[in-house]
Amino acid sequence: MAGCGSSESLEHFAGPTMGSTYSVKYVRSRATPEQAYLQEGIESILAEIDVQMSTYRDDSLLEGFNRAPAGSCQPMPEAVLELVRVGETLNRSSEGALDLTLDPLLKLWGFGPRGRNEQVPDAQAIAEARERTGHQFLSIEGEQLCKSADIQLDFNSLAAGYAVDRMADWLEKQGVNRYLVEATGELKARGRKPDSSAWRIAVEAPRDDQRVAQRILALDGLGVSTSGDYRNYFEQDGQRYSHTLDPRSGRPISHTLAAVTVVHPQTVQADALSTLLMVLGPEQGMAYAEREGLAALFVQRRGEGFVSQASPAFDALFPAQEETP
Repeated sequence: MAGCGSSESLEHFAGPTMGSTYSVKYVRSRATPEQAYLQEGIESILAEIDVQMSTYRDDSLLEGFNRAPAGSCQPMPEAVLELVRVGETLNRSSEGALDLTLDPLLKLWGFGPRGRNEQVPDAQAIAEARERTGHQFLSIEGEQLCKSADIQLDFNSLAAGYAVDRMADWLEKQGVNRYLVEATGELKARGRKPDSSAWRIAVEAPRDDQRVAQRILALDGLGVSTSGDYRNYFEQDGQRYSHTLDPRSGRPISHTLAAVTVVHPQTVQADALSTLLMVLGPEQGMAYAEREGLAALFVQRRGEGFVSQASPAFDALFPAQEETP
């Protein structure tokens, strides 16, 4: 008689990664591997990505490349080369709004991995750092990554999204095809929960004083990323400086856009595009989203409050009735 009941259950595990956390929720059936096996596999993937791409550890492959002199090449795993290609494509399509070579500017402004200066650098220091940025100094030759100038890479705008995609792909190879995967805030979901309800995630309102759900999204086969300037910033002489830098000026963004959420089948794309649109700002960002057919939700500051605007592709995926009261 016990066999007549449902054999499905919702299970969960989580842990630290990339200076933050990851979590996996999935639907277990009789054929699903044991949780310990799944967690070990996920954490192995995250450890591999950390060794390859972290800017928080001196022994990562990326930091080894960053220390290498101008005019040098280093063999790199396909994962690193793949992210460089993604960054290069988006760099060209946005005329430089996304740039993976921003590390010198991030460090100058105090937003790098080694701590915060919380000081506004002078124009000369910014100009000197900008001379060491730019995708034109970066090239792939076979299995090698090369640089013609003393540039330094930072993958923080897309590594977490890439990790989510890798985690999701691995789960599916183990026969797990109903899940909600998250790493450092980037998410991807597929299938439905045991009660047949959708995986629903809350998009936060861009407030630094409290957490408030602005919109609820039902996901199936989609990744989600939100970029904003409402938590990581500093203030000097009454002015707010966001951690999101505009590569075209070498300075923090200064427009009214407070946050952007992007929904995309590839979480790595959602991750990178949310940063790209955040840099472009409300008008240029919406024009880019409409041109590329992106599902994006823009939230602007308006006086003491916020006003949201969705791209046509976003509204098509998530009708207005899914707004929270």
